[in-house]
Amino acid sequence: MQTSPVLVVGSVALDSIETPKAKRQDLLGGSATHFSLAAALFAPVRLVGVVGEDFPEAHAKFLESRGVDLAGLERRKGGKTFRWSGRYLAGMNQRETLALELNVFESFDPKIPPAWRDTPFVFLANGSHKLQRNVLESIPGRRIAFADTMNHWILSERDTLLSLLPVIDGLFVNEEEAKLLSGEDNLVLAGKRILGLGAKRVVLKKGDHGVLLFADGDVAALPAFPLESVEDPTGAGDAFAGAFVGTLAKRGGARLADLKRAAAAASVVASFAVEGFGVEGLAGLTMERVRERLERYRRMLSLGD
Repeated sequence: MQTSPVLVVGSVALDSIETPKAKRQDLLGGSATHFSLAAALFAPVRLVGVVGEDFPEAHAKFLESRGVDLAGLERRKGGKTFRWSGRYLAGMNQRETLALELNVFESFDPKIPPAWRDTPFVFLANGSHKLQRNVLESIPGRRIAFADTMNHWILSERDTLLSLLPVIDGLFVNEEEAKLLSGEDNLVLAGKRILGLGAKRVVLKKGDHGVLLFADGDVAALPAFPLESVEDPTGAGDAFAGAFVGTLAKRGGARLADLKRAAAAASVVASFAVEGFGVEGLAGLTMERVRERLERYRRMLSLGD
């Protein structure tokens, strides 16, 4: 079976991150970046985004070296790249944004290269749902499309999101987003409620507590891969989504059984992602290391006979 390519539309950024352990500045970041590096382990990746003149060429070459096609990355002359600065509190479960400069991303108008308009698997990273809807119309040949969201867009563009749900093939949400969108406090009820709003599949991320999957009229739960320490959680959710959609593209299906296998691979890749600062946990990651940890994960889930 030939692996299908994956197209991602989202942010490419420069991040400055502070944790209780260390502080780093101007790291390669952005939702589309973390997604692409994870997805590229499983499938060819096509990235659509925008950066400014200040975006280091070394970052672009690094992405290309990892199998990410940047033909859809706009380099805007005279503009500055999207920048985010944040600090993680003790325990790494909470963070505060210190600075947010949208810069060229504020007027981002994705242009899908004509040759990419039949890409089978599509991921719409966190962003305006109006923009996500426009992007979908530019990819008429797609087969499976997943979208991400956040509280801001759920509150400000709820009607657009509700109209988007029946058009896409799955939605990624975290616990807070699921509760906000569904109006339910119980996560199982929340996932089912989102299905009732028109979603075909729901991937409900619970961070270090794992993931709930809703599809085919059923629900499945998988744990996160257990780690002794975390260096930087930035981009873990996007890396999870990248490995998830990349696995689906490699397998070619999106039934609940496919989602469970994708979630297992995604949990493992996300565990590598948080072991380094920025994208360092993914930078030199190989499929051999992923398979080794995935086998440990499978043994951890096994109930024996």
